[in-house]
Amino acid sequence: MMALETIELGPETAHKYSVIWLHGLGADGHDFEAIVPELDLPEAHGIAFIFPNAPVQAVTINGGLEMRSWYDILEMSLERKVDKQGIYQSATLIEQLVVKEMQQGIRPENILLAGFSQGGVIALHTALRMNNKLAGIVALSTYLPTIEELNIEAAKENQTTPIFMAHGVMDSVVDMQAAKMAFSQLKALQYPISWHQYEMDHAVCQQEIQDISYFIRKVFNLELK
Repeated sequence: MMALETIELGPETAHKYSVIWLHGLGADGHDFEAIVPELDLPEAHGIAFIFPNAPVQAVTINGGLEMRSWYDILEMSLERKVDKQGIYQSATLIEQLVVKEMQQGIRPENILLAGFSQGGVIALHTALRMNNKLAGIVALSTYLPTIEELNIEAAKENQTTPIFMAHGVMDSVVDMQAAKMAFSQLKALQYPISWHQYEMDHAVCQQEIQDISYFIRKVFNLELK
């Protein structure tokens, strides 16, 4: 399996923390590059951002057009069939990125996985199954179609990993009901998960960025504003 291409923004000081951020369907690693300065994180703490490009593949709901996608989208209904094989394949690729950071001397508890939409699915799916304790998970405008498998596959190491889950109340792409269902199920499994909702569609807003910044500072044990 080939390694993913990444866009990387290294810190100006010694590298101590890593945020691996996954884009949504049809976007690429540059999609969230501009969010880094907006997070206004302390430069002195050495946080690197890694934005991987999803593989290019045909997407069924888009007439088989090829685009960057973490897995195929087979249908749009709430009860939709899901390309679980694709989810597992992408999770393996993301786990490789985590291992790469660890090989550079970054402790797993200093690595955070974030993702938007499809990317959020992969961030949740990957982190909750990893045998290394991660700092946290940021799951934006997303859901979790592999929640049932999680009962069997969950790693005890990440049972206490904080999860920031956020959604737009007017989301026309990923139904908020699907997101809330995932949130409720993860909460029932006793994950430390928080829910945040914003007056927006399938997007990211300024208040959300501030809330994510606070979450990152907290899980990395940086000074809080």
